[in-house]
Amino acid sequence: MSESADPRATGDEASDTASPRVVAIHLAKASRLPMRAVDAVDVEAGRGLVGDRYHGTRHRHVTIQATGELAEAARRHGAAIEPGATRRNVTIEADAVPRKPGARFRVGAIDVEVVRDAAPCKLLEDALGRNARLALSRRAGVVCRVLSSGTLHVGDPVAFDSED
Repeated sequence: MSESADPRATGDEASDTASPRVVAIHLAKASRLPMRAVDAVDVEAGRGLVGDRYHGTRHRHVTIQATGELAEAARRHGAAIEPGATRRNVTIEADAVPRKPGARFRVGAIDVEVVRDAAPCKLLEDALGRNARLALSRRAGVVCRVLSSGTLHVGDPVAFDSED
């Protein structure tokens, strides 16, 4: 995988940031339970983030969002949106994440593949107020399948695949 590749050249969105990095990791043990920030998490190929509500599900192993898209959503919403409030697992410092299903990229030591866009969670309106879901539409990150095992840490680099 190449950090210098720009997936937008083939229609995907990615960051102009020279070195995208993981800036936050959030887990929830079950649906509707609050997200909690962690500095690191073990990740299992084909299963997801150990300790998260989606661990072991068929395709929804991890959700990933970008700070640039979060900032745009906050601008449209008219109020700050903290990474954990979106109920996404991993937040990367980048303008955007690749959205094309099948696109692959590396987050720390973990390889992931985009399954689909992550629709804004219904719980957002309760937590963030009116119109939060609309502000996050097409900015709420992506659902990914985990292709390799390892430990993911805040501060880990992100590399976008040159073929996607």
